[in-house]
Amino acid sequence: MKPDISIVIPVLNEHAVINKTIKVLYHQQFSGIFEVIVVDGSKDGSTISRIQNKAVIKIISPPGRGPQMNSGARMASGKIILFLHCDTILPEGALNAVLDIMKNQLVKAGAFDLSIDAKGFFYRMIEKTASFRSRITKIPYGDQAIFIRKNYFFEIGQYRNIPIMEDVELMQRIKKAKGSIRIINKQTTTSARRWEQEGALRCTLRNWMILTLFFWGVKPEKLAAFYKPEIDRK
Repeated sequence: MKPDISIVIPVLNEHAVINKTIKVLYHQQFSGIFEVIVVDGSKDGSTISRIQNKAVIKIISPPGRGPQMNSGARMASGKIILFLHCDTILPEGALNAVLDIMKNQLVKAGAFDLSIDAKGFFYRMIEKTASFRSRITKIPYGDQAIFIRKNYFFEIGQYRNIPIMEDVELMQRIKKAKGSIRIINKQTTTSARRWEQEGALRCTLRNWMILTLFFWGVKPEKLAAFYKPEIDRK
């Protein structure tokens, strides 16, 4: 039987966390069928070579989240594709929640609320701000586990091959096309490693600046200069 949901995970040098992410997925209580597709942006497949679960579909793609997620989508057999960052954990019941909300054929895409895997008031404020922003703007970030109908994903033009803001740009196109985007009242848990390594306040202000400049029309290629693409994953 074909899966109901295809989970696409783009990775690059994520061998330290990939098996934990996959293990959590396969412990989800789900009434349907899902598949997991891990797309490695490294030519030598350094991350997918470490995957222990033999059920996982493993492919290599040119690097970049957009191209990698597009490659995974082309391999997907499910009617719904859920794009999951490797350092993001889905909440319990997430897949059932996706199936339930997508019973409404008017809904084209969606995501979850956000939580950050760190203690502290500042992180709670980031979470609340992110959830409020995405519910008002209907433009979630990739670490909120964006899901979308497969056919609609290709109709709308897939992810753009841009170095940054590919998730926001896709959501903008869906909104422009009058597609309904829903935010599920469950929280993904994303790693705090970038905030911790770059500094929580500095990282947050930088993210807001990049988002604002993007909305003002600054090209992603220029914005990428403000965003450090690689962090310590040891």
